[in-house]
Order: sequence, then C-alpha cells, then structure tokens
Amino acid sequence: MADADDVRRLALALPEVVEIDSDGFDFRVANKGFAWSYPERQPGKPRVIRTDIAVLYVGDEAEKQALVLGEPDLFFTTPGYEGFPLVMLHLPRVSVARLTELITDAWRMRAPEEIESRLT
Repeated sequence: MADADDVRRLALALPEVVEIDSDGFDFRVANKGFAWSYPERQPGKPRVIRTDIAVLYVGDEAEKQALVLGEPDLFFTTPGYEGFPLVMLHLPRVSVARLTELITDAWRMRAPEEIESRLT
C-alpha cells in the first residue's frame, strides 16, 4: 500500500531532513541515517537497491525483535544487520498511516533534541 514516493514525502516533511544521492532513497537528520532503501546482497552477485523495502532505525535490539517477531509479514532482518538497531520493512504491505508512524519514530530517535522538539 505504501511505496518509495511515500517514504520520500514523509521523510522530507520532517525538520532538517536531507536526502542523500543514491540509487534509491536515503534520508538523514544531523548526518544520521534513519530510513533508506534496502541494499540487497546475494553471494556472487552485485548489490541491488530495493526501493520496495525500507531499512528503518528502531533504536535498540528489543524494539527490533518486537517488530520482527510480532509482525513478520511486515518486518524482517538479515545476518548483515545482526547487532544493529535496524529493521527492513516491506513497503507494499504497510499502510501509509503506519509508515508515517514508523518514519517519524525513526527520525525522532536520530534527531538531536533541539531539532526533535520542533516537531511538536
């Protein structure tokens, strides 16, 4: 239900977000990434940027596990992201309303307090 254009629109609506030039999408606040296209890697093949999958910053391992285990149809992880507070989200399976919440939460966790306070 959501797509890369929704990610772009939602991310760029937040204060002080910068989009980094990439083959997909890559958003940062205060030089910290919070949402980007999934760079899928398969052994022996070149990396493929998947704009139908967003990588989102979630803050900690507990939140990551709660999302992956609680909603495996939406969220997943890979061995390459082991130990990082990041989840992958299947964009076509998520509503725009839920994506708004997820993008905003990821941004809040990465934005410095003086920037984050401007969202309220």
